[in-house]
Amino acid sequence: MEDFQQILPVTKVKRHLLDILKRMEEEDATIALTRNGEPVGVMMTPARYEALLETIEILGDKEIMRALEQSTKDFKSGKVFTDEEVWGD
Repeated sequence: MEDFQQILPVTKVKRHLLDILKRMEEEDATIALTRNGEPVGVMMTPARYEALLETIEILGDKEIMRALEQSTKDFKSGKVFTDEEVWGD
């Protein structure tokens, strides 16, 4: 559970839900929920959830992944262009 900004027990979340939601919005935080020390759920902002779904969609698209792999190879081999070369003055 190292990707979480905070890990909170469910009982604390129930008591302080509105404050926790406000802090999540302000910090765009992801919070792991635990019961008896074991993870049982995750709370995240809608923006973070949408980004996660988009990432999953991209990772599942073979054509996009091939293009990204080719871009990485091009970059490593020095096959790159400057902003000026692409967009002009």
